[in-house]
Amino acid sequence: MVIYLPGEQREPEPEPQPSFDELTPREIVAELDKYIVGQNAAKRAVAVALRNRVRRQKLPAEVAEEILPKNILMIGPTGVGKTEIARRLARLAGCPFIKVEASKYTEVGYVGRDVESMVRDLVETSIDMIREEKLDEVAERADQTAEERVLDLLLPPSSPVPVPSPSSSSSLTPDAPPAPGISPTEVLRREPADRTREKLRAQLREGKLDQRMVEVEVRERAMPSFEIITNQGVEEMDVNVKDMLSGLFGQQKKKRKMTVADAFEYLIQEEENKLIDMDQVTRAAVERAEQMGIIFIDEIDKVAGRESGHGPDVSREGVQRDILPIVEGSTVNTKHGPIKTDHVLFIAAGAFHMSKPSDLIPELQGRLPIRVELDSLTAEDFKTILTQPKNALVEQYKALLATDGVTLDFRDDAIEQLANFAMTVNEQTENIGARRLHTVLERMLEDVSFEAPENGGIVVVDRDYVQKRLADVVANADLSGYIL
Repeated sequence: MVIYLPGEQREPEPEPQPSFDELTPREIVAELDKYIVGQNAAKRAVAVALRNRVRRQKLPAEVAEEILPKNILMIGPTGVGKTEIARRLARLAGCPFIKVEASKYTEVGYVGRDVESMVRDLVETSIDMIREEKLDEVAERADQTAEERVLDLLLPPSSPVPVPSPSSSSSLTPDAPPAPGISPTEVLRREPADRTREKLRAQLREGKLDQRMVEVEVRERAMPSFEIITNQGVEEMDVNVKDMLSGLFGQQKKKRKMTVADAFEYLIQEEENKLIDMDQVTRAAVERAEQMGIIFIDEIDKVAGRESGHGPDVSREGVQRDILPIVEGSTVNTKHGPIKTDHVLFIAAGAFHMSKPSDLIPELQGRLPIRVELDSLTAEDFKTILTQPKNALVEQYKALLATDGVTLDFRDDAIEQLANFAMTVNEQTENIGARRLHTVLERMLEDVSFEAPENGGIVVVDRDYVQKRLADVVANADLSGYIL
């Protein structure tokens, strides 16, 4: 627990990022380049889609209502950056974003998740985003109030002092006359208490009282555990019934002993909940989900194809027909009210190894007008992925093992060899793109990771080191198929 005192040196604040409205398509692509290697066609497509949202917001309401988002279909093998592009795009723009797999949904009438649940999940994500923003606004006030409540637990307010008789008060000679209505005895008693409170405040801010035990009154909701399964899904009705009955069962208060540090965190959360208007948060979240939401539907190729009339794939075309009205624009009922999906941006993606985009039903194809093909990654791309992006894999492993006192020193020839090995395994077995780098690196550093807490030190990773640990596995196609 760290509380900054007035005049203390704070941590340097991060550089301000350009606002969403100020980003041009070229700048959006440049931001995506920091995390995703290559795939310029896909980056340009999503950058234009994002910029069109900014343009739409500047139009008159009657014109903006008619302009629908141009949904995107990404085609490419796994591990080339389809999901990462969509996720980074949403994070850059501050948009509510969810990723769903089309293969998890079933046609209405089958047991499984209904497609409307993706919209309900989007609204919940939007509420979490707005709530986090509101928490930042009230954080300082909540900290101050929680600090006063912790001090009240450590030093309860003194009980009222009876008004002294004139004879007893005459013997007191305070330096300054008491305030009107306050007796001299009360003044003398209050000053030490105030000084003690300020001393406790200083110790609290320095963390010296973190382990002291205090008794806090906590609220616990006494709710029975049950679920109701309906055609709207378990998750929807279950929550609605609980919300409806919460007033009936009420909240019970219970005293619990905890450390000052834990009590401070609990009281901060309690004060934050008091300061946040959840009705206002919900209204703003619904509007943001409708106007700026992004739903990424992965594995769309798994539900492509015509019906055979029997077998486990009997509902594939039915899933497409259920997804269609949501992508077209419809109203979905949620516990927070109806949500319109007309202006939600849908990005669908699939490898299309066993099928092709034309296997989707024509109506769904028409609702995914922007199609971009993502290229397979090369050995040069693998080298760049290992070292260049902000979340480069090599830097991740360096940081992980540094916590155990191990310093990894990657040489350039090792990076090149790792990229070549990953490329070779992808060619010999299944092409899983950049995810193969995780497999190869884990295999190579398995011994170092296992022995790091005991050994520590510096580990030089060069070409010979990589060859020693991976050459035999990569050379044996059968073995690499199992291990890598």
